[in-house]
Amino acid sequence: MPTTDPYRWFVYLEIALAVVTFVALCFIVAPYGRHGRGGWGPTVPARVGWVVMESPASVLFLIFFLLGEHRFEVVPLVFLGLWQLHYIQRAFVYPFLMRGGGRMPVSVMAMAMLFNTLNTWINARWISEYGSYAVSWLTDPRFVIGVLVFLGGFVLNLSSDRILRRLRGRGSDGYRIPHGGGYRFVSSPNYLGEIVEWTGWAIATWSLAGFAFALYTVANLAPRAMANHRWYRETFDDYPRSRKALIPYLI
Repeated sequence: MPTTDPYRWFVYLEIALAVVTFVALCFIVAPYGRHGRGGWGPTVPARVGWVVMESPASVLFLIFFLLGEHRFEVVPLVFLGLWQLHYIQRAFVYPFLMRGGGRMPVSVMAMAMLFNTLNTWINARWISEYGSYAVSWLTDPRFVIGVLVFLGGFVLNLSSDRILRRLRGRGSDGYRIPHGGGYRFVSSPNYLGEIVEWTGWAIATWSLAGFAFALYTVANLAPRAMANHRWYRETFDDYPRSRKALIPYLI
């Protein structure tokens, strides 16, 4: 990583934000989805909120990536494809598959946009400018393992979201106990899938930027997974007692 460029301080900033976010979310449950509540200012339809806050991670990543010296090299292009695989789905597909009429505070949407802009910049700039990946990196065990982990997490994330959608009829805001897939083991396999994805990204890119993103993903989603688990247990008397919150058989 560059030692004199301001870039490294933005990476350190994301690591610091991960610590702050984790501590804050241990005491405050993010007010959207099943945890939605008043007192957080104006709101927008959840579908609008998801598109607005996630689209910078796709659009800006492409712009920042194209500014890099290595933008047309093979390995950076593979990383670009992996990133867009997640964020095109998250920003432009997932919101339009959502069911129900939930709303999201503008404050939550704005904070997510700011984080996505920072995170997008440090990762895009790393893979197309500051990082150096020869074609031989495609056969490096770190790349191979990282990509397989990323794709495994992506599949778990998508399949878990699909199970949740199928629990609801169109226009329904009700919640029921999900079963099957990753829900046999944990209350939030969708969050586990996303954590696995970005852990794979960190391994495949073998970078501090990737590590910072994976760390922030854990800091952001692990407390929310614990909150979801508590909510399920408090809401449903017949909720499976053997099911863990986030990590099968452990947590």
